[in-house]
Amino acid sequence: MSYNKTKTTKRFTYEVNRNDTAKKAGSNTVSISTNPNIESGYSVGSNTFTMTVREAQALRGFLNTELSYGDSIVVD
Repeated sequence: MSYNKTKTTKRFTYEVNRNDTAKKAGSNTVSISTNPNIESGYSVGSNTFTMTVREAQALRGFLNTELSYGDSIVVD
């Protein structure tokens, strides 16, 4: 079964592509793309970062641990 989902915000587009029956490398991916926004100066042009779903799950675990709401922010 194939699953494709896209979420767009002002600055980014997030995309998940999964195919449970696919055995081909790169068939299950997560992509984060910047959206061009000349007015804010944030991004001119578009850049895309693509990772496997397994890599995205590792990133999610890291972010959940390091960015939890209970932690205080320490600036060195």
